[in-house]
Amino acid sequence: MDEKLTFGRFLSEKRKSRDVLLKDLAAEVGVSVVYMCDVEKDRKTAPRQENLEKIAAILKLSPDECDRMYDLAATTQVRGKAISPDLPDYIMEKDVVRTALRTAKQYNIDDEEWLEFIQKIKERNGEKK
Repeated sequence: MDEKLTFGRFLSEKRKSRDVLLKDLAAEVGVSVVYMCDVEKDRKTAPRQENLEKIAAILKLSPDECDRMYDLAATTQVRGKAISPDLPDYIMEKDVVRTALRTAKQYNIDDEEWLEFIQKIKERNGEKK
């Protein structure tokens, strides 16, 4: 793909690959077709968390696709203030998560260290690489 993947492009591609019409997606999510069209054309920011969850269910997105969707949704928000909408509640509900993130920031944890940490969690839960 030559052009940068945006939330709107991601949504449009997933919707089309699942043979879901724009008007049907909008109706099921509970928003107007015009709004959904504007989102797909990156003229509007991504929908609220509850609507992103509806979209994920309607389009039958895989867990990896959901993560990608949430990350791209965050990029439609104010630059530098965005966080994937599936994360704030989890972060704020768990003191240890905030402590871990602040510690990682303080010690400037690099990508390799994060990937090792993620791999350990997956292995502990029976997942392979």
